[in-house]
Amino acid sequence: MSIKIEDLTVVFKNKVTAINHINLEIPKGILGLLGENGAGKTTLMRVLTTILEPSDGTVSFEGMSYNSGNYAEIQGKIGYLPQEIELYPSLTVQECLEYMGDLSCIPKRTCKERIQYYLERTNLLEQRKKKMKQLSGGMKRRVGLVQALLNEPEFLVIDEPTTGLDPEERIRIRNLLVEFSENRTVLFSTHVVEDLIATCNQIAVMKKGEFLYSGSIGELLEQARGHVWLCKAVDEKTARELEKNYHVSSKQYVNGSLQIRLISKMMPPMECKPCEATLEDAYIYITNFSA
Repeated sequence: MSIKIEDLTVVFKNKVTAINHINLEIPKGILGLLGENGAGKTTLMRVLTTILEPSDGTVSFEGMSYNSGNYAEIQGKIGYLPQEIELYPSLTVQECLEYMGDLSCIPKRTCKERIQYYLERTNLLEQRKKKMKQLSGGMKRRVGLVQALLNEPEFLVIDEPTTGLDPEERIRIRNLLVEFSENRTVLFSTHVVEDLIATCNQIAVMKKGEFLYSGSIGELLEQARGHVWLCKAVDEKTARELEKNYHVSSKQYVNGSLQIRLISKMMPPMECKPCEATLEDAYIYITNFSA
């Protein structure tokens, strides 16, 4: 099972190019999508969920072309959690999900069984009788994820599913997604790099409507090897100079001295030592030093 994107372009009416001739194959399993705000991630997800028609290029789902004649069938195979979602504030969690199940034509008994299962998996059973407007932002996010899972889609597209969740809930959601992705395809867009490390083997990095990288996380880390340095700054002034001249991924006080982790093509002219790249380091490297 895979989704194939070929020469995809999206140009808005104001002549802004949101996606610029991209090519990508999304395989079975979880593909992580990384990119700064405005990189084109949301536009891509809207195309893949049939909400937005591209200006040019093609998308196919297991050989089925994305076109108006196939949209109804494709939509039945997709689950989507957008970054912003409003789910009927005056309904209870249970009522809201049952209504969403009706819209997806899921048989009532099957729908109730799935709601029970996914509310348990997302730790929301005790909230099922609460109105949506009474929920915290993190709880609403989890309800949104449940609605995306209800029709047990073959292709799940999720945008920032762990926003507003505490560490334990994030782990719970990540584990659910990994289990769900067996024999399915999941596109997981997030700014939480830790979530991608814990769930994905494959990753795509977007910038200004194009892919800078697509492939395994291991290969991306390898590209940053030899370009990540751990440096000691004697004082704050030196630290500020480093931040002005280099891409700094972290800084912290260690044994009374300021330790700075930075990304640079060449070794900085000061006391530094090379260190292993994290995914955050590799992301900074690929978005700032790629050709």
